[in-house]
Amino acid sequence: MTKIETDVVVIGAGPVGENVADRAVRGGLEAVIVEAELVGGECSYWACMPSKALLRPGAALRAAQAVEGVTGGALDPAAVLKRRDGFAANWDDSGQVQWLDSAGIALVRGRARVAGEHRVIVEGEDRETEIVARHAVVIATGSEARIPDIPGLRAAKPWTSREVTSAQTIPRRLAVLGGGVVAVEAATMFADLSSQVTLLSRSPLLRSLEPFAGEAVRDALRARGVTVREDASPAEVTRQDDGSVRILLDGGEEILADEVAVAMGRAPRVHGIGVDDLLGDHGLDVDDTLRVAGTEWLYAVGDAAGRVLLTHQGKYEARAAGDVIAARAKGEPVDDAPWGRHVATADHAAVPQVVFSDPEVASAGLTAAEAEKRGMRNRVVDYDLSHVAGAGLIADDYAGRARAVVDEDRGVLVGLTLVGPGVGEQIHAATIAIAGEVPLTRLWHAVPSYPTLSEFWLRLLEEYGL
Repeated sequence: MTKIETDVVVIGAGPVGENVADRAVRGGLEAVIVEAELVGGECSYWACMPSKALLRPGAALRAAQAVEGVTGGALDPAAVLKRRDGFAANWDDSGQVQWLDSAGIALVRGRARVAGEHRVIVEGEDRETEIVARHAVVIATGSEARIPDIPGLRAAKPWTSREVTSAQTIPRRLAVLGGGVVAVEAATMFADLSSQVTLLSRSPLLRSLEPFAGEAVRDALRARGVTVREDASPAEVTRQDDGSVRILLDGGEEILADEVAVAMGRAPRVHGIGVDDLLGDHGLDVDDTLRVAGTEWLYAVGDAAGRVLLTHQGKYEARAAGDVIAARAKGEPVDDAPWGRHVATADHAAVPQVVFSDPEVASAGLTAAEAEKRGMRNRVVDYDLSHVAGAGLIADDYAGRARAVVDEDRGVLVGLTLVGPGVGEQIHAATIAIAGEVPLTRLWHAVPSYPTLSEFWLRLLEEYGL
C-alpha cells in the first residue's frame, strides 16, 4: 500500500471537487484529489456541457426562423452529435488532468472510502493508497440518476441522463419518464433531432417553478409534435424481443418506444464510501461552511451535500469550503456570518437556474409559493414580456412572461421567474438584486438599455407602483 500525507483530500474530481482543491491550494495548502472515473465529472461529460451542446442548435434555428426574412434551415443530426462530442472532449480527460497539474493539485485514480478520521483509502487498478489529511477530507462525489422501483424498468436497461447526453444514434421513438428539468431538456433535444418523443410525467412539468413556466413549456412541446402526458404513471416496463420498449401505464394504456429515458430525480452518490452513518434525508448534513455536522474535519459540497443540485451552486459552495478549510488550517479568522466569505448563504434564497427548453425558463430566488411557505408578506407582480420593444426585435411573435416576488416588509426583490426566448441571459441581474438585497427604490435607478429585452425591469417596477 502506498501512503501519502497531505493537507486536504478531495473525493471527486468534478468541477465542484476541482474548485475545493484549487481554493485550498490558493490558500497555501497541499491538496490531493481522488477520482474513479473521468476528471471533470458529470457536468463535463454527461450533463451540463454535452446537453447544452445538443440543445443549442435547435434553439439557434428557432431563433433565426422567428424573424421575418429568414427562410429554410434544418438540423444535421450527425453534425450536432459531432459538435457535442467536441464539447465533451470526446470523453477524454487528459486536458482536465493537465489543468490539475498546472494548479498544483495531485491526482490519485481509484475508488475512495473514508476509513476513519482524516484517513482515506483508495482502491486503484493495481494498488491501494492510504491518504492522511492533516486538515480536511471533502466529499464531492456528485449525484446519480434515481431509477424508480417500477416493475421491469431496470431489466429494460433504460437510458439515464448519461445515455441521453452521450447518445451516438437518434432513436426513432423515445419515451421520457419524468417532468423535471432533465426530462424537459431531453424531450426538447430529441424532438429537435427528429425523434418521436413521448413525455410521461406523474405531475405538471417543472412543478418546482412557477406554474406558468411548466404550462408554457408543455404547450410548446405539444405544438412541436411531442406527446406530453402530465397524469401518466408507468406500471410496468418491458424490453421486448425486437429491442423495443413497452410501457404499460396505470389504466392499461400501452406506449411503445425504441428507447426509454428515466429522468425522475437524482440521489447524492455517497453510499458505500464510509460515511453512511452521517447521512441525512438529502445527503450529508452540513452547516453553511459546508462542514459535516458532528465533525471537525469532514466537509461535503455540491450534490453530495444535497442542498442545491446545480453545478454552479456546487462550485459556489466549493469556493467557500476551500477558503474556510485554508483559514481554519492557518488559524485565521472565519467569516461565517450570513453572506460572509466562508459561507454559502445564497443556497437558501438566491439560487439561479436556467432550463434550456423551448421556451427557455430562468429563475432566481423564491417562487410565490415558497415565499408564502416562509410566512413572508409578499406581493407578486406579473408582466407580459412581449410588450417590451426589444422582444419584438428578438422574434416577430415573441411570447414570454415575467413574475417578480417582492418582500413587502423589506421592499426588496426575493424572486424572479422569466419564460421566453433568450431569458437565460437575463437572469443574473435578478440574482445580483436578490443576493445584494437591493431596495426597489434603488433598483429604480438602474436604467435598462433601449431597445433590449432588459427593459422589462423598468416595466415590472412601474407595475409595482414606482
